[in-house]
Amino acid sequence: MRVKTKQRLQVRESIEIAQGVWSLVLQYDAGSAPDTVVPGQFVGVYPRDGARLLPRPISICGWDEKDHTLRLVYRVVGGGTREFTTLAPGDAVDVLGILGNGYDLAALTGRRVLLLGGGIGAPPLLELAKRIQLENRKAGRDGSVTSVLGYRTNELFLSEEFSQYGPVVIATDDGTVGVHGNVIDAVREKNLSFDAICACGPMPMLRGVKALSEERGVSCWLSLEERMACGVGVCLGCVAKTTKKNAHSKVNNARVCTEGPVFNAADVEI
Repeated sequence: MRVKTKQRLQVRESIEIAQGVWSLVLQYDAGSAPDTVVPGQFVGVYPRDGARLLPRPISICGWDEKDHTLRLVYRVVGGGTREFTTLAPGDAVDVLGILGNGYDLAALTGRRVLLLGGGIGAPPLLELAKRIQLENRKAGRDGSVTSVLGYRTNELFLSEEFSQYGPVVIATDDGTVGVHGNVIDAVREKNLSFDAICACGPMPMLRGVKALSEERGVSCWLSLEERMACGVGVCLGCVAKTTKKNAHSKVNNARVCTEGPVFNAADVEI
């Protein structure tokens, strides 16, 4: 598998799917495409403006191994991501990847998996929902996926796509759709049953998810958000505190960009 290499990819599609949220589809040449992509991994996308030297880390929302296309869904938060909105089909963009470690598909096969996505944390869970269902079918297992998605308002980007893989529960901050509150409020209000959790979202939400998993006594995997510079573990700028000593640093921490971004909740202190 070709990983941690900088490649120039062609833009296949770039569209705004909600206010300030964009879907970007990038095309690999067949000879340079990765062999596989694990849900939860990410890439670094380089701005074309030379004044912005560092790539912007963006989680992978979708991977089509037949067409060799990578789908990224991101929110505009600064000059770099704002520049990406000007990309058009046929343009080229430099991408570093595939980066990081994703969710443990083998551990999720055959289980009742609850996916909790907060805001722009939802996109990487879409590929995970698809792959869990594929693994269940291949293994002849009776696992299931329930997605609980949290939004600020009634702009429910990706929710219809999640519904292809199982039930979807919506929570909104303003109460315009679904449960008035966050994803954990929705889990409690709907009295959902599950035996594994996978989550991606802001840190306060992830703390609540970890507490929920401990309360219910279920396995839990979290995708952590940290500021990343290099994306390959050199700069040590995205360190998370861990319950065990790290083999690289010999202290209780881990680099989110390389040991993560997905961690077993029991292994991190957040």
